[in-house]
Amino acid sequence: MLLTIDLDSEVPIYQQIRDRIVEAIAEGELAEGSALPSTRQLAADLAINFHTVNKAYDLLRQEGIIRINRKSGAVVRRDSGSGPPQPGYADDWQTRLRTLVAEATVHGMTPEDVLQRCGDTLTSFHAQRTTKGTPA
Repeated sequence: MLLTIDLDSEVPIYQQIRDRIVEAIAEGELAEGSALPSTRQLAADLAINFHTVNKAYDLLRQEGIIRINRKSGAVVRRDSGSGPPQPGYADDWQTRLRTLVAEATVHGMTPEDVLQRCGDTLTSFHAQRTTKGTPA
């Protein structure tokens, strides 16, 4: 997994790490059971504090996306083929989606453009999973 972060971004580094891992799972690059680098290794690779990586991993653990075990380290717990979402997830997701759509509206995007971009994004995840041989 190639993880790229932008140290100059307004988005906190731990959030960027979390987001890139979620995207890698959605794209089929990381499947259920895939091991993630240790917090210290990823921190060294990215030249950042390991507590920052730990915060990202803890967020992913709280969201049920990874599990952390002292023996096996951080492992992907869910991928898009893992069945229905956990209870309450859809409502939480819609709350976050509402904020993203509000931002798009404030910046002048039309409903058609928002829907087109959402569709394009979903299609790209499906295409990347299919290309990598992972059922979508």
